[in-house]
Amino acid sequence: MYENLMILPAKEFSRIRLVGIPEDLERQEAYRYVTGLIAKVEESQDYTLEDIMDLLEERGFESVDYVMGPPLD
Repeated sequence: MYENLMILPAKEFSRIRLVGIPEDLERQEAYRYVTGLIAKVEESQDYTLEDIMDLLEERGFESVDYVMGPPLD
């Protein structure tokens, strides 16, 4: 199990992702690294969330399943 986790925020709740940070990265370093990777993918006009997750997984990050609480509507 991962000791450090990172939330990838999104406007749509269904697009929010929780990822595990590889053990060899510090939290701040991981934040900068992920930001750069996402910017690289976003340079392409037609990208999907799966493109971002694939790139992160290639670099040792792992998507973590989670349950988000009910909407506060």
